[in-house]
Amino acid sequence: MSRRLNQRTFRFIERPQRLARRFKAGILAATALLVVLTIGGSSHGRNAIAWLASRGRWAAIRAVGGKPSRAEIDADWARRRRHDVEQARIRLRKTYDQYDPAMRRLLDYAGLDPDHALLRWGNFDRVVYLPSTVFEPDEDGRSYRLRPLTRSVWIRNLKLKDGLLAYFPLPDGPQLDELVQAAGAVLVKTSRQTTSSWGLRGPEPELAADLRGIVLGDSYMQGLFVGDDETPVECLKRELSATLKRRAEILNTGHLGYSPEQEFFTLRSLAERFPPRFVVLSLFANDFGELFEVLDGRGDWEESRYWIEQILDYCRTRGIVCLVVPAPWVNQLRGPRRTGHYPGRLPDLIDVDSLAYLDPIEAFAAETLRLSTGPKASAGAVTANPLFNGGLGDGHFSGAGCRLWAKSVAERLILLLNREDSPPRASASLGSSGHSPMIFTSTRLGRRPSNSP
Repeated sequence: MSRRLNQRTFRFIERPQRLARRFKAGILAATALLVVLTIGGSSHGRNAIAWLASRGRWAAIRAVGGKPSRAEIDADWARRRRHDVEQARIRLRKTYDQYDPAMRRLLDYAGLDPDHALLRWGNFDRVVYLPSTVFEPDEDGRSYRLRPLTRSVWIRNLKLKDGLLAYFPLPDGPQLDELVQAAGAVLVKTSRQTTSSWGLRGPEPELAADLRGIVLGDSYMQGLFVGDDETPVECLKRELSATLKRRAEILNTGHLGYSPEQEFFTLRSLAERFPPRFVVLSLFANDFGELFEVLDGRGDWEESRYWIEQILDYCRTRGIVCLVVPAPWVNQLRGPRRTGHYPGRLPDLIDVDSLAYLDPIEAFAAETLRLSTGPKASAGAVTANPLFNGGLGDGHFSGAGCRLWAKSVAERLILLLNREDSPPRASASLGSSGHSPMIFTSTRLGRRPSNSP
């Protein structure tokens, strides 16, 4: 057998080539190390490296049919939120010095200055900038909450840097009116709000009420630019009490910027102290990401779905009636509705009884038409949808919208509660033997005693 001969290079030529290859490899390695050190030396760089590392690990896990653990996902969210809050604090310090003295005096009064402002995560994946005189931190899943026993009033048109308009409830006091005017903002005097000793908007809960409920939600439920007795929750209380002829007490846990994750921990922290017969879960498009991205079908649907399911499971295992109610966006009531993704995807996204899901947009559409064809409309008095705060440059429910929401929700809740309280019906037909079928009675899982709300 003949041996194959390989052409070889003289050693005095190989050595310089080998050295050149090693030199190039060293240059590449040094460059890569320098890039890593440069990136890793900044907050943005460390965050980017951590993000890439986690996504690479999760991709490998999914490639073999697995999925990241919930602990890993929660840790990733916590890291991202810490980074975002840190960057927001840096930006706030830079912009604060650019304000004129009148604006700085108002920010200092409200606890919105860099040393006191509350910067926490909210609105699903964003940093919210809140007055520390009205809100306080929460480290048990809610991120922040309203301060107990605090009286405040909403202002609008507070012009922050970067062209942002801010809406805040600021502590009510003798100086507020003068400070707001000097800063060029507007005080909405009819929107004063008070918090109970529980840190919730509204009066002290009546623990001896016949029917108890909890409403979970964001600013729609907290009630922007409406008084304490006009919020959706207070209106719902009155509707239920009047229709059922029994005292209803409902906790208003609505907080500006809350998302389903915060609402789950809110429910868990309050339900043991205030066992509810029902829960109303109010949702909005920004619970899943940025408003317009969600309307286009983007956003993180799975993350919010996880927390909504946690709320539903909590209620199921305790026999609590849970009604899911997406809040309509004001623009969906003029021109094209654009409801294919929000709220159109929600019934397919979450495992909820169809009868326990209420989309009130038809009620809002009918009422909008009724108001737009009435005497005031024909006289040109109606310039914006009166069910929303359009006259204040805001898209939340007006007092009329709060009442309409409460009426729609009360009608469905009463039917659901009656269904739960009714004994199982036996079939009216006869059995094959010609005798009436035997009737069995049973107790529902998690059902409360008849004397409990």
